[in-house]
Amino acid sequence: MHDPDPPAFEVLPRDLSAYRAGNTGIPYVHRFDSGRPGPHVLINALTHGNEICGMVAATHLLDTGVRPLAGTLTVSFANVAAYESFDAQRPFESRQLVHNLNRVWSAPELDGRGDSPELRRARELRPVVDAADHILDIHSTSQDVEPFWVYPAFARNAATALALGRPGVHLVMPAGLGSGTPLIQHGRHGMDGAGAGTALVVECGQHFRQSAAEMATTAALDFLAHFGLIVREPRPAPGPQRRYELLQTCMVRTAAFAFARPVIGFETFAKGELIATDGDDEIRSPCDGCTVMMPTREPIVGREAVYLTRPL
Repeated sequence: MHDPDPPAFEVLPRDLSAYRAGNTGIPYVHRFDSGRPGPHVLINALTHGNEICGMVAATHLLDTGVRPLAGTLTVSFANVAAYESFDAQRPFESRQLVHNLNRVWSAPELDGRGDSPELRRARELRPVVDAADHILDIHSTSQDVEPFWVYPAFARNAATALALGRPGVHLVMPAGLGSGTPLIQHGRHGMDGAGAGTALVVECGQHFRQSAAEMATTAALDFLAHFGLIVREPRPAPGPQRRYELLQTCMVRTAAFAFARPVIGFETFAKGELIATDGDDEIRSPCDGCTVMMPTREPIVGREAVYLTRPL
């Protein structure tokens, strides 16, 4: 349906057909091996088709000829089929075609009999994700909020995000996402223990903002420099960091879902305060200082409504 409140478009999709062939035998996947010892780093874009900032970052790496000084760099465009369905009159609908590509990375889903464009693409990308030592999955948000990291609560992830320092906000998942398995928790990256490799999501800001595209490019270059694949100019030490722990992922269960007051993200609620209603059910704050993150812009039954967190 037509979007009654369309966003301001500062960045729009561009034709990606020139990147389709890649050099790995998998469409839209590009790999560069330095020939020197070092980690294999994956920069992944367009897990969701309307999160255009990742496209900007990935094409920047390819168009400017970024190559690893050590180790291996892989740059991938994930859900190009959804991306190509973009319609400025319905800009949020190109997030996915059928399944959320960022919830299907469990063995049962990948090895099962289910079928959709997203499941087929995840199975095609599975060896790409499996091969990577470190993963940066680039995302953006429907609401215009400050950028933040998202990652499982493993020490290796926290250490990398804290060292990178920008963005300065962290959403830490102690027990997973609660609504499926994201790409950064596939296989060994979803297991605790030393040496399994860093896997982070960077949420860069609102989908169609130039600032989100700039954040995505900065985060990708910082990530590559952190692991020694490129050299970056020295920059100031990271500023204060704000970390939040995911307490609960609330799903939309009925078409009557509604927030108790307008929210875009980072609003706080007192313990017991009403956050939303979903039919006859009430979603109330589980603690003082409960901070809501990524509240849905348009409630759709079966999708995430809001993430409830608390400051760490």
